[in-house]
Amino acid sequence: MNERSVESSTMQTAGYTRDLASLAARLALGLTFLYSVADRFGLLGPPGAANVSWGSFTHFSGFVGVLNWFLPRAMIPAVAWIDSVLEAFLGLALLTGLWLRSTALVSSLLLLTFATTMSVALGIGAPFQYSVFTASAGALLLASTASSRWSLDRFFGVRPRT
Repeated sequence: MNERSVESSTMQTAGYTRDLASLAARLALGLTFLYSVADRFGLLGPPGAANVSWGSFTHFSGFVGVLNWFLPRAMIPAVAWIDSVLEAFLGLALLTGLWLRSTALVSSLLLLTFATTMSVALGIGAPFQYSVFTASAGALLLASTASSRWSLDRFFGVRPRT
């Protein structure tokens, strides 16, 4: 093999690895958002069941109130609904690769917001126990390196920046 073909092969391998890493990050983040939404609507079981954090929207809204203690009580249901709709949308958009860079950036900011409110309301250990800072950083990395392979963006002709 000559030097040029070795370099080309190395670049192809790096590109394919980036594509796989991007897909893995999309799946992990997207499924995590959707799993959380399913939990708050009781689709994973009732409150108190194994591996269920909330089990009902009422329990989830109570948790939103704890994290957002600084907001007027009347705003908590709206915040819970906005969060749920946003997480469902982000989860689906990440899974399908729709508006990938923007979706990943919004996901990172949302997760950083969660981490911050968890730190203030529950202590700094809470977001670390649930890897919220890690997920936020992963979403930010995805926003900066996202591959459009295996995505709706590619289907619609959206080309990633280089």
